[in-house]
Amino acid sequence: MTGGQADNLDREQLIALTRWFADMGVDCAVSNEPHDRFAEAPPAEQARATGQSAKSQGSTAQGSMAQSANGRQRDRMHQPRGGLGGFQHDAPPPPDQAAQSAREAAAAAQDLDALRSALEDFDGCALKRSASRLVFADGNPQADIMFVGEAPGADEDRQGKPFVGRAGQLLDRMLAAIDLDRYTVYIANVVPWRPPGNRTPTPQETAICLPFVKRQIELVNPKVLVCIGGSSAQTLLGIREGITRARGKWYDYDMGGKTIRAIAMLHPAFLLRSPARKRDAWTDLLALKEFLSAQD
Repeated sequence: MTGGQADNLDREQLIALTRWFADMGVDCAVSNEPHDRFAEAPPAEQARATGQSAKSQGSTAQGSMAQSANGRQRDRMHQPRGGLGGFQHDAPPPPDQAAQSAREAAAAAQDLDALRSALEDFDGCALKRSASRLVFADGNPQADIMFVGEAPGADEDRQGKPFVGRAGQLLDRMLAAIDLDRYTVYIANVVPWRPPGNRTPTPQETAICLPFVKRQIELVNPKVLVCIGGSSAQTLLGIREGITRARGKWYDYDMGGKTIRAIAMLHPAFLLRSPARKRDAWTDLLALKEFLSAQD
């Protein structure tokens, strides 16, 4: 979209466009021209460099020293950086080694706090290096019902909780429609770190994180598991069909020697894009409510 086209939009259209960009994973503004951010010094360093340059104008020797210092500064700026949104020096281990490490760390966790600590210390998934924070879970860990989605989005990455964006707000309304809320359910994701740009996690990333979410389900020990969206259903239930075919059906989930019932539902983000399918979601919610009533 050109600047002229944007100027012709009214306030409501601009708000709708901004929301669409957010849903698509666009969470920062960029210009039309590329910029080498690594070559740009932070403001404080730029100010110091400017001051050094002004002081060195009266002396050729001092000017040479300042030039050398600036060269070293540029070299430092081009080196990989750690921290929030930066780059780590250490590459993740090979996938097989990472998956084995994940299985061992997950199996060793005796409670949810230990599992969360194990995830925070785990460096086998490259997504951890681009995400802002771990998105572990939300809700009641003693709940009879556990919801598992695919992966966090931009809002979840900022707040550290699953399903807090627009899709999460719709999920809250869906829960309220059958007399549930975040105090009576437990919510997590298959992958606990946000993929860049809200892209779909790769099969390799999902496989590495899978032991953790499976152990999370075991520790919560719910009576029923709800897989939100096709990716979650395919990963946890081993089905191959798409979510529009899998939704509303009951499955058996093997929870470490114990079998519980599981159901697949349409993802709230899908319902935001396809509101006509909310009727299907309501049918599935009623089936879930009926199952829970039979357990009382």
